[in-house]
Amino acid sequence: MIFNQLQEFRRRLYNTLGNGRDAIFDLMDAVLVSACIVSFVSLSQSPVFRRQWSSTYAALQDSHLPRAKVLKLLVRQVDSHQPPLLVGDTSRWHRPAAKRLKDRTLAGGVDHAITVGHTYSTLAWIPEAQGSWALPLRHERMTSFETPASRAAFQLKQVTRQLTLRPLAIYDRGYGNASFVNQTAAIEADLLLRLASNRCVYGTPPAYGGRGAPAKHGHKMKLNDPETWSLPTETIEVEDAKLGQVRVTLWREYHFRKAPKRTMAVIRVEVLAPHNGKRRLQPMWLAWLGKTMPPLETLWLSYLRRFAVEHWYRFAKQRLFWTQPQFSSLPASERWS
Repeated sequence: MIFNQLQEFRRRLYNTLGNGRDAIFDLMDAVLVSACIVSFVSLSQSPVFRRQWSSTYAALQDSHLPRAKVLKLLVRQVDSHQPPLLVGDTSRWHRPAAKRLKDRTLAGGVDHAITVGHTYSTLAWIPEAQGSWALPLRHERMTSFETPASRAAFQLKQVTRQLTLRPLAIYDRGYGNASFVNQTAAIEADLLLRLASNRCVYGTPPAYGGRGAPAKHGHKMKLNDPETWSLPTETIEVEDAKLGQVRVTLWREYHFRKAPKRTMAVIRVEVLAPHNGKRRLQPMWLAWLGKTMPPLETLWLSYLRRFAVEHWYRFAKQRLFWTQPQFSSLPASERWS
């Protein structure tokens, strides 16, 4: 059954591709069956690559990938019986020595060294309740004039147009800000975002007093200052098989300062008693935005599924050799990705 589905998927994908599809398929098969590669051109020595060595480069230079058609084919694989779980994130392809490669950008932070290369934004579907598999629906290079928030919002918009059910999209704390929240306001998707522990959020503004401009913000809540916390809307304690005793606290009707029209629920997840004497974890802050909020007992667990995309990045780099070739052409790098 699964083999027949795979054959049908490959047949449809082959018919979707444009010029150079035979060489592209041979190149994909060579990647899948090669345990390691010495260089990119060494893929031409694979038994499943039926063309000359120069076709490895021609497959990327002369081919045309119809992204819209490929996206429709990938979205067909998404289960339509339950709301899809989508995860977005970014990863770097370091190219410090490629001085003539176009549109390289700098990236790095406090905990990471500054590197030169390209950033790729990914939106993936997580098909399983447990496990580490993810199906990337969009995997694209960010240009130098884009931000992770703008590219992620664009990808989410493109994917949700193809879905029949409203998805739950999960992002880490790099997207837990007013910019991303505002850019996704018109997208038919629920959001579950991680918040930085030093973030400030604001409650519902007080009633208009009759003088001056109406207030846009109410009570200011600093996530790292318990003295500023208001009374929670709901608090529950659950016993998790892996983490131990967990307390989940909910505050409703809060917003970012620069996104006063996008109300959200703020959630604090704290492990009270870790299992097996494990080290105590720092509390995690989440924000939920959407139409119908899932039960609090299960909503916070959905965020833990975000880490499946990290495993996919590792799989792409280590097993699919994503970042090993050193192309001098930007289009070739994008098609290979």
